[in-house]
Amino acid sequence: MNPSDHQKLAIATENKDYVNIAKRLQNIQVIRLLHAGIGLATEAGEFLDMLKKHIFYGKDLDIVNLMEEIGDTEWYAGLGAEACAADLLEIMTTNIKKLRARYPDKFTEIDALQRNLEIERKILED
Repeated sequence: MNPSDHQKLAIATENKDYVNIAKRLQNIQVIRLLHAGIGLATEAGEFLDMLKKHIFYGKDLDIVNLMEEIGDTEWYAGLGAEACAADLLEIMTTNIKKLRARYPDKFTEIDALQRNLEIERKILED
């Protein structure tokens, strides 16, 4: 398969319902969540780029800047939580409950692979 064929096949699977996509983008909550999601991805990318440059290019590891990127992700996480009408601390607390259910004593590969998604979902919904 040449790149042109691949591109044509990829485009064939694109959602071209632009009218409904545009309607969904009129929702303020969706716009705020999109802002939060793009921001989280961007800050995570900046964090990883610093690690890449340290590990593969020998650049000094800048812990202060890494902490800044963590703080930036928290800002975007707060924006996303607010857009969901949720409290970030409650989200974090619920996440720990979910992880305790998944790993009762400590992380194990078996527990990571054999997750009980029903129990985890119940914890997230309560």
